[in-house]
Amino acid sequence: MDAGFGEAMIALLPNLRRYALSLTRRGDQADDLVQQTVERAIANAASFDRAQRLEPWLFRIMRNAFIDQTRRQRREGTKIDIHEIPEALPTDPGPGLEARLMLQSVEAAMAELPPDQREILHLVCVEEMSYAETARILDIPMGTVMSRLSRARLALSERLGIR
Repeated sequence: MDAGFGEAMIALLPNLRRYALSLTRRGDQADDLVQQTVERAIANAASFDRAQRLEPWLFRIMRNAFIDQTRRQRREGTKIDIHEIPEALPTDPGPGLEARLMLQSVEAAMAELPPDQREILHLVCVEEMSYAETARILDIPMGTVMSRLSRARLALSERLGIR
C-alpha cells in the first residue's frame, strides 16, 4: 500500500462513517464497520484498480462487511445495549431547532423504508454516488438502481407529507 492510497482512504473516513451509520443506525456499530472496512481495504489494496474511484470500492467493501456482520448477528441472536441513551434536544432551542426537527423527520421516514430503498437513497442522495457507481457497489443493474430510487423518493415524500 502506498502513501497516496492511505491518504485518500483517510480523506474518505467521514463518508465511510456516514454510510456505516445509514446501514447500522448505531454509532458504535458504525465505527466498528468503518474499522473493519479499512482493515479489509488495506489487506486487499493490491486488488484495487487505480483507474477507478476509491470511494465506490470502499463502499462495496463496507456493504459486504455489513452483510457478513448481519448474517453473523442472526446466528448469534439479538443483543441489547442497556447503556444506550437517545440524544436529547438542547434546552435552549436556537435557530437550528427547525432544521434538526426536519432532519429527524427525514431520518425517521427513511428508517421506515425497506432496506434496499433506504440504501439506494443514501448512496445517491447523501453520498452523491452516480447511478453507475451505486449499481457497482450494490452489484445490481443500473435500471434497478433507478427504479428503486424512484420508489424510495416517492415513499419518502409520502411519509413526509410532501406529495
